[in-house]
Amino acid sequence: MRARRALMYVPGDDMHKIEKAAALGADTLMLDIEDGVALGRKDAAAETIARALTSVNFGRSERLVRINPVRENRGERDLEIILPSLPDGIVLPKVENAADLDLVCQKAGEIEKTKGAPQGHIKILALIETPQAYMNLREICASCDRLEGLIFGAEDLAAAIGATRTAEATEFLYAREALVMAAAAFGLQAVDLVTVEFRDLEVLERESLAGARLGFSGKQVIHPAQVEPVQKAFTPSALEIEKARALLAAFQVHQAGGRGAFEYDGKMVDMPVIRKAQNILARAGIEDNFKI
Repeated sequence: MRARRALMYVPGDDMHKIEKAAALGADTLMLDIEDGVALGRKDAAAETIARALTSVNFGRSERLVRINPVRENRGERDLEIILPSLPDGIVLPKVENAADLDLVCQKAGEIEKTKGAPQGHIKILALIETPQAYMNLREICASCDRLEGLIFGAEDLAAAIGATRTAEATEFLYAREALVMAAAAFGLQAVDLVTVEFRDLEVLERESLAGARLGFSGKQVIHPAQVEPVQKAFTPSALEIEKARALLAAFQVHQAGGRGAFEYDGKMVDMPVIRKAQNILARAGIEDNFKI
């Protein structure tokens, strides 16, 4: 599973913006045909993205496409245009139940077979942004083996439930924790909300660190200046990595001596603490050899 720390939206109807975004080094680019594109420009956006997927060098960036909801005819039309260009994944908005993923799963499998691509190449990330989606999180998470992540849609959810947006985002605490919990239960990534004050990097840093503490694996971004701060916030520091490695080494020594819980650096260490250290290395993209 790819590391998705900074997931950047790019309007799909502007080839110049797509080319610029491809050079930024974002973990993931989400080429947009939905809310970021005017109603009269959606066909143009889908066709522009299809060309970009086969002609633009995206470097190490993952290439996702956010289509329109599949419950609308527009969403199915987007798939017909986009899938033959074999994106790395589809971002599916307004997901409310397992059936919303069925069409994408089916059509992705068909196009992979036609194009001779590996089965499962095209992944799915589901935008969770309605009250109905929260009532059906379990079935959504279990619905399709292509599903790799859940993305928290804060603005749509706020509108749907009548919440007032605040700088502290306390109005979303339950929703964010519920999404992280569901993602963890099914081995999926959880991607946090957009910081709409895109020029205020202090707010961005605060929201990013808060999301990382909650357990999110990454964050949506809407401006190039947000990419680096978000990547930094969701990547363990060199000191965190060093401490995690030292703790796991101590764990290995104590395990070899037949000891379970042990004292380390003035604290009692047991299996949950070890798993936390392993998670730090996993977030840094480092494999450890300590199997539990």
